[in-house]
Amino acid sequence: MERELKDLLSFIKAAASPCHTVAAASQKLQEAGFEELDMAAVWQLEAGQGYFVPVYGSALLAFVVGKEAGQLRIAAAHTDFPCFRVKPQAGIKKEGYGLLNVEKYGGMMLRTWLDRPLSLAGKVVVRSGEVFSPEVRLVDFQRPLLTIPSLAIHMDRDVNDEGKLNPQTDMLPLAACGGEELTESFFLEWLAGELEVAPEEVLSYELSAYPVEEGCLWGLKPDLISSPRLDNLTSVLACLEGIVAAGEQAAAGLSVAAFFDNEEVGSNTKQGADSAVLLQVLERIYIALGRGKDALWADISGGFMLSVDVAHGLHPNFMDKCDPSNKPVLGGGVVLKQAASQSYAGDAEAVAVVRGLCESHGIAWQSFVNRNDIRGGSTLGSMASALVSMRAMDIGVPLLAMHSARETMHAGDQKALESLLRAFYLHR
Repeated sequence: MERELKDLLSFIKAAASPCHTVAAASQKLQEAGFEELDMAAVWQLEAGQGYFVPVYGSALLAFVVGKEAGQLRIAAAHTDFPCFRVKPQAGIKKEGYGLLNVEKYGGMMLRTWLDRPLSLAGKVVVRSGEVFSPEVRLVDFQRPLLTIPSLAIHMDRDVNDEGKLNPQTDMLPLAACGGEELTESFFLEWLAGELEVAPEEVLSYELSAYPVEEGCLWGLKPDLISSPRLDNLTSVLACLEGIVAAGEQAAAGLSVAAFFDNEEVGSNTKQGADSAVLLQVLERIYIALGRGKDALWADISGGFMLSVDVAHGLHPNFMDKCDPSNKPVLGGGVVLKQAASQSYAGDAEAVAVVRGLCESHGIAWQSFVNRNDIRGGSTLGSMASALVSMRAMDIGVPLLAMHSARETMHAGDQKALESLLRAFYLHR
C-alpha cells in the first residue's frame, strides 16, 4: 500500500491543473515506452506498441495495439476538478488591497476554500511570430500566492446558522496589499514578470487556483488519505496503471485509456467525453492498421468501457443521506455505481462483468445507488458510451467530502481500483 500512496500523492502534486495532469500522464507513458502521436499528423502504427495523443493540451488518449486479436477495452476518466479559474483582466484594486476576479469551475463547496493558502497553475499564452501559433507556456507556481479570508465571527454572528456565500462578492482571493503603489494592472504585471516577458506580450491565460497544501496520510492506524483533487486523479492514475500494464504485456485486442477534460461542467467541449474525439481516434487507429469501418463497428459492439470516477462513501455523521441498502464505506473496495436514470452507465450484464472481474482477482467491491429523494451526480460514462455505442459500467473509489477543497478516501481503495484496472485490460 505504501507504493500506491506515494504514487498517488506525487501524481496529485504534479497534476495541479488539467494541462498538468496531461503532462504528468504523458511523462509516465513515455517512461513506459509509449510513443507520442500528433492529432494533426498521419499515423503509422505497429502491433505490440503503445501510443498516446494529447488533445488540446488538457485531454489525452492512450492505447496499446495488441499482437493478437481480442476485445476492444476502454477505460475513461477526467482530468479536471472543481476550482476557481482566474478571469481576464483579473486585477481588482480596493483601498490598497489587490484582489483577483475569479469564477467558479464546477460544483464547488465554497466554504472549504476559505483561509487556505492557494497557488496558481495552468497555461499562459504569449505572443509569437505567428498569429495562429502563439506560444503556450505551462506554469505551476507551487507556492502560496492567494487566500480567501473569512469574515470574523464578530462581524457575522449568524455565520454558523446561515453562512451563505456569494461567489462574486465573498470569494475573491486576496493577492496583494500595496497601498497607493498598487496599480490596476498589478496581476498582469506580476504574471509577465514571472514569465520574464513584457505585459503586452501576455495574450491570454487559463489559470486555476488550487490549495497548495499537499495531501497526507492520516488516522489512528493510519490508513486514510486527505488531499485535494482526489476527484478524479485517483481514477486517472488507476487508468494509467492499467494501460501501462497492457503495454507491458502487449495485451490482445485494442486497449484504450481516455482522459477527458471538462467533466465537471458537462463534458460538451472539443476535449470532453461528450464530443467526437474518442470515435475519431478509434477510426484513425483502425485506418492506420488497415482495417475497415465494419471491423471497427463490430469491435465496438463487442467491446466494454469502464467509466472511472469517484463515488460517495457513507458519511458517519449523515447516514440518512445514503440509500438504505447500498451504502459503500471507505476501505470497502471499488464501488459499482448504478442509476435507473442512467446518470451512471451500466446494465445488468455490465454489473455482472465487473463483479466477475473483481471476484476472479480477489478485489473487494461494493454498490452505490442514490436515495430516491436525492438527485446525486453524474459522470462521463453515459455520454461516452452513447457516442461510441458500447456496453459500459461506472466505477470508482468512495470519498467523503467530494468537491471539497480537500477530500478523504481510504488508501486500500486505491490499491483495489488499480488492481481492477490492470485486470480489466489483461484478463482474457
